[in-house]
Amino acid sequence: MHDELKAHPDYFSKEIIQLADNVYMAFGFAASNVYMIVGDDSLVIIDTTETTQAASNILAEFRKISDLPVKSIILTHSHRDHVSGASVFAEDNAPQVITSAMGSEDPLIEETPHPRATRAMQARTKRQFGIGLSYPDEIIGIGVGPGDRPLQGMGAGMMEPTRLIAEDRTSLTLAGIDLELVMAPGETPDHMVVWYPEKKVLFSGDNFYRSFPNLYAIRGTSYRDFDTWADTMDLLIGFNPEVLGPGHTKPLFGAEVIRSTLGDYRDAIRHVVTETRNGMDAGLTIEQLAHSVKLPPDLAEKPHLREYYGSVAYAVRAYFVGTMGWFDGNPTSLGALSPADEAARMIRLAGGAEAVWREIESARGAGDFQWALQLLDRLIHADEDAARARAAKAAVLRDHAVSQINCPTRHYYIQSARELEQQLDDAGQ
Repeated sequence: MHDELKAHPDYFSKEIIQLADNVYMAFGFAASNVYMIVGDDSLVIIDTTETTQAASNILAEFRKISDLPVKSIILTHSHRDHVSGASVFAEDNAPQVITSAMGSEDPLIEETPHPRATRAMQARTKRQFGIGLSYPDEIIGIGVGPGDRPLQGMGAGMMEPTRLIAEDRTSLTLAGIDLELVMAPGETPDHMVVWYPEKKVLFSGDNFYRSFPNLYAIRGTSYRDFDTWADTMDLLIGFNPEVLGPGHTKPLFGAEVIRSTLGDYRDAIRHVVTETRNGMDAGLTIEQLAHSVKLPPDLAEKPHLREYYGSVAYAVRAYFVGTMGWFDGNPTSLGALSPADEAARMIRLAGGAEAVWREIESARGAGDFQWALQLLDRLIHADEDAARARAAKAAVLRDHAVSQINCPTRHYYIQSARELEQQLDDAGQ
């Protein structure tokens, strides 16, 4: 495993961080950060975590600082790891709950007139976030949050909003504090940042965190507009904040540090867009681009652009599909054989299943785990010694997970291995 991933849990040690004389951040207690602003007669809470247990732990820490009632809760966006502890912070005070009028990108939250593949989303979400994996053997961190966070009360504390913000920029006075709520689409189209001009503190939601941005989440998302997200970085820079409170990871201090970091973020997104678009115009396919587009070294080496959470290759694929659809431009792809048919033919061409097994063992011995996985999938699709192939695939997935610094990828491999192992146990194989 990479040294930086080994050190990752230490980064997320729990602490209450003071951002200004009356602004506090709960860090490392949950997947996402929670902020408290102490006002004249009450508290303003910004974001509320994904579980009621994490929210209770944070509220207990906040109560060491102030016993004022919570009268206002602001939700920067609708992802469940930001909205699901609201009822805990509300206590018995019936606070106003303020959020964007744009609505959710998450089909597990948003009510729609037509059914969606929610079971598929739930399964993939469990894999991406490593839900149920053991700490620290299987899960170390989620890329932008701690791996040992409490999961009791997942999604249980959501509250209906009492005020929806539809304007691009809205000024509010809450608890005697003047704030601005500004629409800033990025990771989601409903993103809303909170600007506290007197203290020059900007709460950016998930438009920035210490990782290459998750331009595509492998749990499954609709297209996240890359150009819009990059433009939002310019919007955030324009506030000229002296403190930046992100939705995940630690805060940034100092106007120049913030300006430089957000500029790197913007430039990384725009680089991926430009290189992918130019490659598409040159006739390259989606997989050719996914394997060739890289961040330039001066950006790739920045700690805030390491691929702990987002992945450049996943982003390239997402931009291609999001702007051009599934067809990669190669006419062969228009009539692709079924996986079972293609697998049977490839196994026959290789000289039979045993020849494929010899290549698999050679690949595993050389640490060429991706090639081993692709060969194993062919055996599974063709139903050639499928139980043995599933068992081997589980083992290779665990081997492949070890070297991943991208936490969603690592979790997806291990969780999928566990599912395969459970299927074999259930079948008595």
